[in-house]
Amino acid sequence: MKLEEFQVYRLAMDIAAEIWRKAVKWDYFSKETIGKQLVKAADSVAVNLSEGFGRFFYKEEKQFCY
Repeated sequence: MKLEEFQVYRLAMDIAAEIWRKAVKWDYFSKETIGKQLVKAADSVAVNLSEGFGRFFYKEEKQFCY
């Protein structure tokens, strides 16, 4: 099974894309204070899922998920 087939991964990508679309329209102060943090947090969900998906050994995957 491919990573892109998991619904949770697709949802994470969609949420991140929507946050990017909204945050890019904010004024400078909002982007600099909360915008960058929000975008990074949203992006990290899909990134962490893809990183964990690539684990080859059960023990390594278990350690990563923990």
